[in-house]
Amino acid sequence: MQRFQKQAILHDLQKKMVLLAGPRQVGKTTLSRAIAQEFSTSVYLSYDRSEDRKIIREESWLPSVEFIIFDEIHKMEEWKNYLKGVYDTKPAHQKILVTGSARLEIFNQVGDSLAGRYFLHRLMPLSPAECDKVDVSYTLDRFLERGGFPEPFLAQDAIDADRWRLQYVESLLRVDVLDFENIRHLNAIRLVFELLRERVGSPVSYSSIAEDVAISPHTVKHYIEILEALYIVFRVTPFSNNIARSLLKEPKIYFFDVGLVKGNEGIRFENFVATCLLKHALAKTDYLAQKYSLQYLRTKEGHEVDFALVRDKQVEIMIEVKQRDHAIHHGLRYFHDKYQLPAVQIVKELKQEKVEKGIEIIQGLNFLKSLYL
Repeated sequence: MQRFQKQAILHDLQKKMVLLAGPRQVGKTTLSRAIAQEFSTSVYLSYDRSEDRKIIREESWLPSVEFIIFDEIHKMEEWKNYLKGVYDTKPAHQKILVTGSARLEIFNQVGDSLAGRYFLHRLMPLSPAECDKVDVSYTLDRFLERGGFPEPFLAQDAIDADRWRLQYVESLLRVDVLDFENIRHLNAIRLVFELLRERVGSPVSYSSIAEDVAISPHTVKHYIEILEALYIVFRVTPFSNNIARSLLKEPKIYFFDVGLVKGNEGIRFENFVATCLLKHALAKTDYLAQKYSLQYLRTKEGHEVDFALVRDKQVEIMIEVKQRDHAIHHGLRYFHDKYQLPAVQIVKELKQEKVEKGIEIIQGLNFLKSLYL
């Protein structure tokens, strides 16, 4: 299948180097090779392959090559300076795409050496909005069962999706984490990972997890930062600007792969909505230069709303997620009435959409299809 970002990346390659970041197995290599088909000559070099590392270090590709793909090059020492040198001395016709399964935009403060030389594109799991744009059939239940990663989502048999996920988790915890940082107690970060799978959608207490795993809260926070940097989980933090200060500082944790969530269908649906909202926010930032973030709302009194799309530090819309209940959530009504914030309640199983005292109640899939990407 074709990914929607292909044309945007081709457009940006004419101007600068492109950094393509995203979770492992989200489709970066497939997309890169599809883009390579648009050039007469191309070369794909992965820093994970010993033979490619030699070519990379010696810069021994032909000057006539039109398109170079560097994969996982952030694992190379002084990789920023290396890319800076390659980019600054390349022939004018040569285009460069850099891919990686770590957050390249923060990895070793990438912007310091490469400022002004790249555009960032973040490839996320599939969503209803993207599937509509590239004409891929889907159902909401399939997303909740398989997640949005292309291989399990497109697999004909559910067992193949389960086998993929088993291998995926092992690769994440045994390969990616160790490549990212030399962790002495791999079992401890695995336990943190497993506990997070059971606490999706709730504010996460580092101290509570620390007690369960017998490590310090600081170490728990560090492990979560590693999982976040590797696009395994993402944090949704409380918003407080122009609103009563949040009762809790703790973030809520969600998984990029919905299939990793341990919980009922309502929790899985909330996680899926979170991934779609994050994808929407990142796409708005990457392609429209609109600074978006995904947060949640909670006051000292305990009034809470699942999500808030924030643009330029102002809440653009609040979103409450429900499995079946169409009655307006009290937290959503509180924030809407007190701060006049736009509000929507999305419900997975809803017979009729309506507006009640300024708050929209929308069928979940219709809302997700309306997002930017």
